[in-house]
Amino acid sequence: MPRRTRALLLALLAACARAPEDSTVDAVEAVEASEARVVRTDRADLPVAELEPEQLTRFREGDGLFEAVYREVDGLGPAYIRASCSDCHREDGRGPGVVTRVVQTSPIGASLVQAGWSPASPLGDTERPYVTAGATIPLLFPDGPEIRRTQRLPPAVFGRGLLEAIADAEIERLARAAADRDGPVRGRIARVRLPGASEELIGRFGLKAAAPTLTDFTARALHGDMGLTSPLYPEEAPNPEGLTDDAKPGVDVTLEDVELLADYVRMLALPTRTSARGEGARLFEEVGCATCHTPSLRTRPDYPLAAWADVDAFVYTDLLLHDMGDGLADGVREGDAGPREWRTAPLIGLRFLPAYLHDGRAPTIAAAIREHRGPGSEANDAVAAFDALGDEARRALIEFVSGL
Repeated sequence: MPRRTRALLLALLAACARAPEDSTVDAVEAVEASEARVVRTDRADLPVAELEPEQLTRFREGDGLFEAVYREVDGLGPAYIRASCSDCHREDGRGPGVVTRVVQTSPIGASLVQAGWSPASPLGDTERPYVTAGATIPLLFPDGPEIRRTQRLPPAVFGRGLLEAIADAEIERLARAAADRDGPVRGRIARVRLPGASEELIGRFGLKAAAPTLTDFTARALHGDMGLTSPLYPEEAPNPEGLTDDAKPGVDVTLEDVELLADYVRMLALPTRTSARGEGARLFEEVGCATCHTPSLRTRPDYPLAAWADVDAFVYTDLLLHDMGDGLADGVREGDAGPREWRTAPLIGLRFLPAYLHDGRAPTIAAAIREHRGPGSEANDAVAAFDALGDEARRALIEFVSGL
């Protein structure tokens, strides 16, 4: 029993001992009200309400895996970033884990060769600062004029089932409209071919839309962040010592465990919206935010989770890649996305996020909007329109976005 609960119950017993009988109901109600405030109903880790019993069982099993801390014996490493999904997505939100990407800005130099990064044996572009399973050298790149470090905050995972459920035809419709549009705002689909697949899929997940499904997104995270191999990504991630296995021989995680984790994310509810439509929503459209942060997209009627099938998904994204210019460029080519391109971030549960943009550089919504401005950015006109609003109008727009 939580300490706060014990204290409240002791207070209740004391009140009952010294109060008339007819005051007991009021005391009980006070305890229940206090506990409601402690527990909070405003949460981002709840399942959708319409789950069947079998689905709820899978949700709970996936939740357990999401919270589990993987160890050496489970196949963690050899080099890794975090040992648990929840370490990067606490309460299914964003952080506290941070991923550091390294970009080569000039031809291979001595410091990179010394670190083991060469055309013949690339170590990738992601630092993995921790080691286990016999590894002794973490994957940390040295400082040098030929490399540049950029940070990424992990995305929140609540409401992501809706993104997977959006019909391909909806995204393709928006891409056609973007191609035909006059002006700087374009946008294009990220095309992804999974290992062993013959056809390309539409990328939806990750900051640069490199993953087309939640199953692939989950398997990538297990592999890249934790060094956990699966049937989808069976080879160990590159590491300075060239280790090809860990303390758990062979594949570390079963396909069923990958699917349980993916189903857990699929079934996470969309957090309750707190903003009214009103003036803020109108201004959101007027200044041009809705051009890329498309308020609503229709989902597939055949999506296997009934709660997300054939509904209007108010996710405020077009799921397209956009050129955000030099100011937000990280120099990383990932999947189909170039160094200046980012998938439009879905505006879901922003009140649960500690900071905004891919690296958390923006502490407020207003700062995030203004950081969209820069040389070559498709969003320059929208930022200018936002700045041209009066103080009251800007507050209304920010209040609307903050409650999404």
